[in-house]
Amino acid sequence: MALPEVDVSLTIPAHNEAENIGRVLQDVMVVLAKGGRTYEIVLVDDASQDGTVAAARAAMGEAAHNLTVVSHRQQRGYAITVCDGLRASRGKVLAFMDGDGQFDPQDLGMLLAGLDHADMVAGIRNRRADPWYRSFVSGVYNRVVRTAFGIRELDFDCGLKVFTRELWDAVTPIRARSAVFNPEIFFKAHRLGFRVVQVRVQHLPRLAGRRSGGRLIPVARAMRDVIRLRVSLAMNWRPEGARRERV
Repeated sequence: MALPEVDVSLTIPAHNEAENIGRVLQDVMVVLAKGGRTYEIVLVDDASQDGTVAAARAAMGEAAHNLTVVSHRQQRGYAITVCDGLRASRGKVLAFMDGDGQFDPQDLGMLLAGLDHADMVAGIRNRRADPWYRSFVSGVYNRVVRTAFGIRELDFDCGLKVFTRELWDAVTPIRARSAVFNPEIFFKAHRLGFRVVQVRVQHLPRLAGRRSGGRLIPVARAMRDVIRLRVSLAMNWRPEGARRERV
């Protein structure tokens, strides 16, 4: 029997985040339950070896019935991990947020409130708490994406986004298997007539664990995939009707 729909599903991708995930979940549960909302947290464990899932269940305590776990036996990478969580979600509203503790859960609440006037609300990291080279690479990547896809947003890969079920159903299936899944969502959402807004969010220093992004090979792969995806979408993807008007 299918599980009942909930108001909000939050996907949290995690690889070896046992030291961070408990604090993240305890803070985010308060935000998700605000106003009597029903919610689920979809933790996608990307082949962690440090007890991330056990730490998550312990942190949620009596609210662990709101936790859904999707497990990868082999590490699949960030993009596939996030999309697996979104596909497993049953919420009217979908969201994703990184599990490393670098986002303030209060900002998630702000993005959720923004859906009163938009179909997708995406964060822009304010003063990124990352090494300079990651910020430099991100700046180059964002310029390439804006040029290739003709979209104007900033900080496409910010790991804090919320959107309606209607938008998600319209932009899927997602073709990208790398970080380019984020620009793909933006591009399709615009072409389908959805309203997309961005707001600035805090980006906090990582307190524990190891950061996994910013390595040369994944960055090079993402740059290559920008061009491949843009060509693929131009050749054989067409918007199938405009979005329904907001009531």
